[in-house]
Amino acid sequence: MFNVYDVIVVGAGHAGCEAAAAAANMGSSVLLITMNMQTIAQMSCNPAMGGIAKGQIVREIDALGGTSGIITDLSTIQFRMLNRSKGPGMWSPRSQNDREMFANTWREKLESIPNVDFWQDVVKGLIVSRETVKGVVTGMGIEIFGKTVILTNGTFLNGVIHIGEKQFGGGRIGEKNATGITEQLVGFGFETARLKTGTPPRIDGRSLDYSKMEVQEGDDEVVGFSYLPIKKIKPEQQKCCWITYTSSVVHEILQTGFEKSPMYQGRIKGSGPRYCPSIEDKINRFAERDRHQLFVEPEGWNTVEIYVNGFSTSLPEDVQFKALRMVPGFENCKFFRPGYAIEYDYFPPTQLKFTLETKLIKNLFFAGQINGTTGYEEAACQGLMAGINAHRSVIEQEPVVLKRSDAYIGVLIDDLINKGTDEPYRMFTSRAEYRTLLRQDNGDLRLTELGHKIGLATDERLRIMEEKNKQVCSIKQSLSEISVSPETINDYLLSIDSSPISEKYKTEKLLLRPGISIEDLMNNIPDLISSLKDFPRLALEQAEIQTKYEVYIEKEKELVKKMAGLEDLIIPESFNYSKLTALSTEARQKLDKIRPQTLGQASRISGVNPSDVQILMVFMGR
Repeated sequence: MFNVYDVIVVGAGHAGCEAAAAAANMGSSVLLITMNMQTIAQMSCNPAMGGIAKGQIVREIDALGGTSGIITDLSTIQFRMLNRSKGPGMWSPRSQNDREMFANTWREKLESIPNVDFWQDVVKGLIVSRETVKGVVTGMGIEIFGKTVILTNGTFLNGVIHIGEKQFGGGRIGEKNATGITEQLVGFGFETARLKTGTPPRIDGRSLDYSKMEVQEGDDEVVGFSYLPIKKIKPEQQKCCWITYTSSVVHEILQTGFEKSPMYQGRIKGSGPRYCPSIEDKINRFAERDRHQLFVEPEGWNTVEIYVNGFSTSLPEDVQFKALRMVPGFENCKFFRPGYAIEYDYFPPTQLKFTLETKLIKNLFFAGQINGTTGYEEAACQGLMAGINAHRSVIEQEPVVLKRSDAYIGVLIDDLINKGTDEPYRMFTSRAEYRTLLRQDNGDLRLTELGHKIGLATDERLRIMEEKNKQVCSIKQSLSEISVSPETINDYLLSIDSSPISEKYKTEKLLLRPGISIEDLMNNIPDLISSLKDFPRLALEQAEIQTKYEVYIEKEKELVKKMAGLEDLIIPESFNYSKLTALSTEARQKLDKIRPQTLGQASRISGVNPSDVQILMVFMGR
């Protein structure tokens, strides 16, 4: 009935979809197994992609030849570039999306890839022989064989849903959980633990009074996520979002439900996301605050359903209802469904290699929330890398591993494997020490050549990236060659309280001044506008960023070079840490457990101090 597949992907969430598309587009035969064909690429929580640091991840996925950026642009209902008031290393794209269109577009994309087959069933276990995975066993008792298996089970592994005192098995509201896999993997020696996440109630938008809320409109320019020339939504077509606030009265009502809260009564054992807490968590942890912001987000073009971002909760549904009706604009709100929390199994990611292959079972890969992460973007990038490396394992090629200086994706995977996580991991710009290099605007310049080399990014992508690079070089050359006289520019400089010049200035030098953009110079220097008027805006922006932040960029590049020395020092696989009594006990235990491949990796392991790294260098003859 089934062939032997190159790659079997279990789960069709964001990680599973990226894994299946990547492996298949690179040439592997792929079977994507999902419990429900109607929920492929479901946006289980908020109908949005990107955000702080997450937007950079989506652009990196796209730059490598992944699919999430394309799907996001095709289903966007509102786009915003966050943190524009800060430096470009902090700029982060974010979009509101049509939930149904996003999922349907992903399914259409997957169905258009000839190498992807589908099977609707639950996976109950793995077929393992001699510490190597050989396939899966489904709920119908069917054995399906594959050369590699990628588990992307999301919140479904022994998932339990909590609403007040009610609890029942499920991986998502209205969908059953998955059992059997955790127990089998524990039998093979894997460690497992529990995490929890939550989601807010969904509201009938017709029952809301938007006049009592603050309107939040999209950007005047929709940049989008994909570096390809995808047709994007026009600024004037965007849907609005709104902002409203809780109050002390709302908090008092919510507190009446604490005695029935599964979190406070100990029925939920797993840790929740610190950076996306439930509303009950917020009023408990930030008792001094008398209000919290709520984002009122539409679910799509052709639905009245509303997502109340910031009101994640597992309190009893009657308490949720009473409290929300005290929020401005929600006085007459009607529920589509209450909020709930879900608790599920995950496997601490220190049990993985940098390829996302497990250390205990060969050719078995984990991606997404099974590794303790939270968020569509974090899941998708893991799926992409697992799909790439599963394919390369099948064709016996060297794996692809991104370094911390290459991409936010590299930061995420390095953090997971070296530090592990005991709470849902979320990406932030502060986690990336090279964030000036890892900007959202240059993901293509950093990663597309690699994506093309491994057979994932298309020739078109490479051509577009190379053309952009040529344009940026030409713009920077013009800035370095064109000078401006005092009589041409001083009136403008004085108008913005910038010091006038007394002699001719190179335009690139003027661009270094704060508050002056390349557009400002073009509007005031005739020679510059005639030289640059035909270049696209994104190339002009890239040239401006590279010019303004050249000093900072070069400093980070120097830091990367210094750290590369440690990254190049390979630690033998057979290295015996237990004999190094000069190391701290914690360092010996952590090093022996994680088995770092290089001194650079060893230096980033939690519990390993700089003195421990120096001791390792001595014993390695360095």
